Amino acid sequence: MEAKSIHKYIGTSPRKMRLVVDIIRGKSVDQAIEILHFSPKHSSKDAEKVLRSAVSNLMNKDDNTKHEISDLFVKEAFVNGGPTLKRISPAPMGRAYRIRKRSNHVTIVVATKK
Repeated sequence: MEAKSIHKYIGTSPRKMRLVVDIIRGKSVDQAIEILHFSPKHSSKDAEKVLRSAVSNLMNKDDNTKHEISDLFVKEAFVNGGPTLKRISPAPMGRAYRIRKRSNHVTIVVATKK
């Protein structure tokens, strides 16, 4: 059994978020939560939030079966780019530089070990 959680429009660049998400892919949920909780990266807080939501979705999916957190693992974890906000910054001699504020969408799928 598996459950998915998606968090959209996170205000960090996809490249920075992929560094965090690549660490937890394929690991057990216990280990992944510990890694994200103690990671110094700013985007690890958002990834931990999505992981906890995926675990909660799995627990609430089927009320009849009881799932242990130690039996769960991160089946899929990926980051897609979101919309980019375009802003203008003044530059010398009347020019303007474009600032691109990127965003991303994080998807984490949690499954039970067979």
